[in-house]
This record gives sequence, structure tokens and C-alpha cells, in this order.
Amino acid sequence: MRKLFYLCLALGWTGFIAYFCLVPASELPSITLPYVDKMVHIAFHFGFTTVWFLYFRKQFESPNTYKSLLMAFVFSVFFGIMIELIQGLYTATRAQDVTDIFANSLGGTMAIISIVFYKTFWSKNKKLTI
Repeated sequence: MRKLFYLCLALGWTGFIAYFCLVPASELPSITLPYVDKMVHIAFHFGFTTVWFLYFRKQFESPNTYKSLLMAFVFSVFFGIMIELIQGLYTATRAQDVTDIFANSLGGTMAIISIVFYKTFWSKNKKLTI
């Protein structure tokens, strides 16, 4: 049951990202903060890597956290690259941006660091597991 929940959560987050990355730019709110676009990409892929990690962890039911982390990170980077390619090829108001791919990768990396930190320090002290 938990595996299905994590799958639905991961697919929902993936759809959320795809929608907001592919919707015409004119339909998005205009925010004038510097680098807000990059912060959004970081947040999107932090969440993406985290929810897919949770799903892969349950899917494989393996005590090896690192396999699930690696799969979630690679999937996040691949998905981010594919979205950028689709933006450049199939949308009129969006453009490919290699710095978005770096921001996506940074978000995934931050998720991995957070999960490893949690698994290493916090969960052992609090007796909580993911």
C-alpha cells in the first residue's frame, strides 16, 4: 500500500514539474526576483529526487539506500534534460537553458545530501526510518 502511495506521489510530482516547465510562459506569474527561475528548478528537482527515492526504496525493498538514491538522481537528471529538450523543440515561448540543467542537478544533489544526512545522523538518534 505504501509503495502505491509513493508511486502516485512521484508521478504526481513529475506531472506537476512537466506542466509548469512546458506551459506557455505567458501563463506563468511574473516574478522579478533575481534567479527565481533557478531556485524553482532546484526546488522542483529536490522534491523529484526525494519522492522517487522513496518509491525506489519501497519498490526494491533493499537495505541498500545508495542504489535507490543513485536511481532517483539519475532519473532526475535525465528528466530535467528531457524537459529542456522538449522546451526547445516543441514550445514556442520556452527555451532550452543549460543552466536549468545545472540547477536541476543541484536540486537532486541537495536531496541526496539531505537523505544521507537524515539516514546517517537523525534517524538513528530518533529511531525513525524512511
